[in-house]
Amino acid sequence: MSKQQARIWVGIDAGKGHHWAAVVDETGATLWSKKIENDESAILTALAEILDLADEVHWAVDISSRSSALLLALLAAHGQRAVYVPGRTVNRMAGAYRGEAKTDARDAYVIAETARHRRDFTLLDVPAQLAADLALLTAHRTDLITDRVRTVNRLRDVLTGMFPALERAFDYSARKGALVLLTGYQTPAALRRRGLTRLTAWLTNRGVRDPESVAAAALEAAQAQQTALPGEDTAAQIVADLATQILDLDDRLRRLDRQIRDTFRTHPQAEIIESLPGMGPILEAEFVVAAGDLTSYTDAGHLASAAGLVSVPRDSGRRTGNLHRPKRYSRRLRRVFYLSAQTSIVRDGPNRDFYLKKRGEGCKHVQAVIALARRRTSVMWALLRDNRTFTPTPPTQTA
Repeated sequence: MSKQQARIWVGIDAGKGHHWAAVVDETGATLWSKKIENDESAILTALAEILDLADEVHWAVDISSRSSALLLALLAAHGQRAVYVPGRTVNRMAGAYRGEAKTDARDAYVIAETARHRRDFTLLDVPAQLAADLALLTAHRTDLITDRVRTVNRLRDVLTGMFPALERAFDYSARKGALVLLTGYQTPAALRRRGLTRLTAWLTNRGVRDPESVAAAALEAAQAQQTALPGEDTAAQIVADLATQILDLDDRLRRLDRQIRDTFRTHPQAEIIESLPGMGPILEAEFVVAAGDLTSYTDAGHLASAAGLVSVPRDSGRRTGNLHRPKRYSRRLRRVFYLSAQTSIVRDGPNRDFYLKKRGEGCKHVQAVIALARRRTSVMWALLRDNRTFTPTPPTQTA
């Protein structure tokens, strides 16, 4: 088929099992609209058909997650770049077109039309191998953390119904010794039978820190409850199983954290990124994932804008100087700079000095931390630009 159009726009409503692509010309007329299985051969077939329609093809997708990874990789392999059209934008734009039914074909058409009318959407980059690896590892870590929080909450709930004094005695989300205790002893009677000396020895043999205080707190709780509640034996089995699951999750998280740290340190500028105070191994990896290609930020303001740390005006009528956070920014990148800024103020140094200065000017805690986060984007960008590590005092400028 010969190319008939000078320019076309392709909107893709991406999904896990399949995508729907719609092609529009410069007048907004639909030239092509089909369902595409999320499969390499199906995507390549559709790609060939679409590229044969015009000399210049503009691509737009509404999802930039793992479900569109194969699609974006195949586009990049064929020299094609796609922009990201947020779902919220698609929903707003949909009202400008005829019909109310929500279908994949209609959504794809709206995405194509939105990309045709607007030129301010962000280009999507296929992540390099390191960024892809870190994205998978950090996402897996988030899942494990979620599982741990849910399991700890379940443990506390069951323990409250069986042995409330012991539930109050420890912070099970932070203290490993209390979890080790629950793998062997869960009921007041069992703890009283074991006694302080033998319980301390049992905990010591399992590597628990400060076993004396753990044993003493457990025995104090056991003395406070002399009544055995209904279902105690079954509840004790569940508590022991949940405690074992949490300890297993902790081991998996430790191994995963080491893997994330080792993977991050293969980044060519890893030493520079981790030199900035407050940037621990996990936040460093999150930064690489969220920031993407670090060479794409032309200045510090561009990086700060991507993190949503540059206010934009929203004036109306006589109201001027009304500044707000921008609507489009990377929440993940903002989180990295905010959390690292909050961590950096714990110790003396330029970060804490800047924070205290802002507090002295009347800023509340969150406002001061955000101001520091904004400042740190400039510092990070300068470090990466100059390929040097952070120092408490700026380097001397030479003529």
